[in-house]
Amino acid sequence: METRELRYFVAVAEELHFGRAAQRLGIAQPPLSRAIGQLERRLGATLLERTSRGVTLTAAGAVLLREGRAALDAVAAAERRTRRAATGRPALVLATKAGASNELLAKLLGAYTAESGAVTVDVLLCGPGEQERLLRDGRADVALLHRPFDSTAGLDTEELFTEGQVVVLPAGHPLTGRPHVQLAEVAALPDLPLPRWPGADGRYPDGPGPQVRDHTQLLQLIALGRACAVLPESCRAHLRDDHATVPVLDAPRVTTVIAWPPHSRSRAVADLVRTAMAL
Repeated sequence: METRELRYFVAVAEELHFGRAAQRLGIAQPPLSRAIGQLERRLGATLLERTSRGVTLTAAGAVLLREGRAALDAVAAAERRTRRAATGRPALVLATKAGASNELLAKLLGAYTAESGAVTVDVLLCGPGEQERLLRDGRADVALLHRPFDSTAGLDTEELFTEGQVVVLPAGHPLTGRPHVQLAEVAALPDLPLPRWPGADGRYPDGPGPQVRDHTQLLQLIALGRACAVLPESCRAHLRDDHATVPVLDAPRVTTVIAWPPHSRSRAVADLVRTAMAL
């Protein structure tokens, strides 16, 4: 298969519409349809079911979507890392979710910088879930990820710490007098809906909660009494006086891990991981 064919197929599989996929790719629809048909004939498998009501993925198509995304990420990663190596500037790119693991990150960067042979660390602050994508497609060399929210499948990882979760509320809300709450109670709050984050395709799920893109926006909405959020308990370190937290007993515990591509042979990545484990 050619990477061009994979890009075409992934676009159609994500849009589930040939017209929108063609527009996204910047090509006409007929050659896109021909390319997908040729790919299906070469693989001997139907990838997409086309009906008058729309396009759906077959079981084989779902497999190729998953594998195709990984293959395209690997190609992009190879290109980006090669270009960065050609600059001759030794540096690491570390991706982390904005507003998460701030204390750990500050300690990690301080300890690593003090080591002999340390290189420059460029930090990319991401929206929820973005750091995993940056690591897989080569824009980052190492990342701080958070299970169970981020997938670490196919990556090398070391666990750093595990913590519970709290609901963040506006100060003075009636629930703030409780020693703890349950997830069902949080989800049922009529005046404080949970926020909606964009998915991998940039689209927001349906629901009553406000659309948010970063933690700064989220915390402002909470302070204004327009939303609440369930976050790892370490978020308390950067909350303001107009926020309050209550432990959520049945929320899944969150494990922060440091992750890197399994094929990495970077001495700088190894040194950074070792420093993180020492902390």
